[in-house]
Amino acid sequence: MPQLIAPDVRVHASFLAAMDEARAEGHGGPDDDSTAGLSLRAYGDTWQDPTVFARYVARMRLTHGPRSILQYDVECTTLWYVDGDAYLGRLAIRHRLTEAWLRDGHIGYDVRPGARGRGHATAMLRAALPLAARLGIDPALITCDTDNAASRRVIEACGGVRDEAGEGDGVLRYRAPTGTGSHTGRTLPTVGKG
Repeated sequence: MPQLIAPDVRVHASFLAAMDEARAEGHGGPDDDSTAGLSLRAYGDTWQDPTVFARYVARMRLTHGPRSILQYDVECTTLWYVDGDAYLGRLAIRHRLTEAWLRDGHIGYDVRPGARGRGHATAMLRAALPLAARLGIDPALITCDTDNAASRRVIEACGGVRDEAGEGDGVLRYRAPTGTGSHTGRTLPTVGKG
């Protein structure tokens, strides 16, 4: 049964296959600022080496930044979604938001291309919300691109409610309760206009 875990070297082969899928989908280019894209540019094929991959896993297991590879400047918990030794995706919970992170929100996630359309994103996000609550996050700000209908469905299935304040630049913002019950009436920070 799939579960969120701390990054682990046991999924090395499956992780490499997932990164190949991401490359085939166009990730890793100079204009790709996604987590997969940043990681692919930083590591490329060096992940093939088990020692390099073990160092990468150790770095991802840290629960706070700064981690320049992913440009985190806030504490962040990174989790992988796995089924046995099969890497299915990743999820990041940013413990607080800075102006720079308002566009991306508290929780970001992605499912490897070959595992999409099977409910993994919804299961990951649903499992992450109580973890966010334990970090004192409520509500969680979760965003997606306006043209990402699949992500909109995932967020809404997990209780996300549109927060149109501060939307723009092709991004939708959602408030998602994390289970602490303290989110009623709270507003989210707005995205600053430059």
